[in-house]
Amino acid sequence: MKTVPGMEPDNLHRLLAAIHELRDAIRTMSKEKYDRVLPFADMMFDRWEKSRFLGFGVQTSIYDSSLVLGDVNVGEHTWIGPFSLLDGTGKLTIGSYCSISAGVQIYTHDSVAWAVSGGVKSYSYAPVSIGDNCYIGPQSVIVKGVTIGSGSVVGALSYVDRDVPPGVKVWGRPARPQVNPERD
Repeated sequence: MKTVPGMEPDNLHRLLAAIHELRDAIRTMSKEKYDRVLPFADMMFDRWEKSRFLGFGVQTSIYDSSLVLGDVNVGEHTWIGPFSLLDGTGKLTIGSYCSISAGVQIYTHDSVAWAVSGGVKSYSYAPVSIGDNCYIGPQSVIVKGVTIGSGSVVGALSYVDRDVPPGVKVWGRPARPQVNPERD
């Protein structure tokens, strides 16, 4: 085991043992109380505290495993699932009472022109806005410049590359409005 400056190897072993014991206790409590087991950091750190630290609205939560970059504003009572990516380098706004599912990636920039020009051209930025009362399905990707209107639904695994009007359900790659009487 590597040494840590200022910490004797025996103390390091005791600290690691204590962390493992803490993890096991929290894991057991979480399983018994909520019937779930989360990654260690998501068990250890409060989702609502992280949201407050980021300046998000009241009763909004965001998992510790979620990545937040740049200027991201989120309204009240919004749930942001684990392993999501919120890129606000070009400005990202998410409304109130939204559900941003696990693994969702929202981008406000891309590096396509930069990459294909060998670094000659700049990154491209454009804001993304998600209205109130929206559901974004798991593993969906929303690209720069998109506006999703209030009350809209984005189905799982969707690639959203254009605006979604208020109250519209979209899904697919690329995401488009769908009509399915059995699901509506």
